Amino acid sequence: MTIEDVARRLPEIAVLREHCRSLAMLEAVLSPEWEGRYYSFDHRWSETEAMASMRNGSGDEYSIVFSPAGAYVRGFAHESPMSPYQEDGPWPGVLDDVPDAFRPCVEEAAFSGEDGMPVVTACTWRESDAAGWKTGTIEFPEEPAEDPDGAQYLFQLLMDRSPEAFQRWAQDYYEVSVDLEAVRHVLACRPLTDAVVNNLNPEITLAELADDVAEIGYPNS
Repeated sequence: MTIEDVARRLPEIAVLREHCRSLAMLEAVLSPEWEGRYYSFDHRWSETEAMASMRNGSGDEYSIVFSPAGAYVRGFAHESPMSPYQEDGPWPGVLDDVPDAFRPCVEEAAFSGEDGMPVVTACTWRESDAAGWKTGTIEFPEEPAEDPDGAQYLFQLLMDRSPEAFQRWAQDYYEVSVDLEAVRHVLACRPLTDAVVNNLNPEITLAELADDVAEIGYPNS
């Protein structure tokens, strides 16, 4: 699987944005300390943009910028043979066809190394009036055949957006039991309640999540 396969499985922009916001809210409940979270969402990343992100703490990450122009998705798998650090620049085709509307994202300092080189192994985008997601024209390396650009691993919870998929991932990562109905509630973007929060993590209260709810822009009424 490559970013081309991921692009075919991604939903429309509005659905993806809501899903990313819900992932971040679930993580905020499960992991009160921000440093321990995989998934985050800043609905005021700039005056006109929101950003969803994933960091696994081992060098793999993605960023999704939601803007009036549409959505730009950039992923980086640090062990991928397509790493720009192995090729002294992005793999041919990964960024070549990114439209001008998303060029500021390509050049964004937060997505680049100290020398300004874009840190990316997988990229897809969708303009606001487009019918689907697009990728560059890429000749992928033969090895590893399964996931050469890391896209399958990086975007697993964006392709399988079911409550069961998140429950499996969270139980494996946090090594605790995770309430499926509470996960279902949050992934449906329904307002948090004391009961839902308690079912996910009895060591935190809804009131203590106020700052996270505000940053994520999660509905609270």
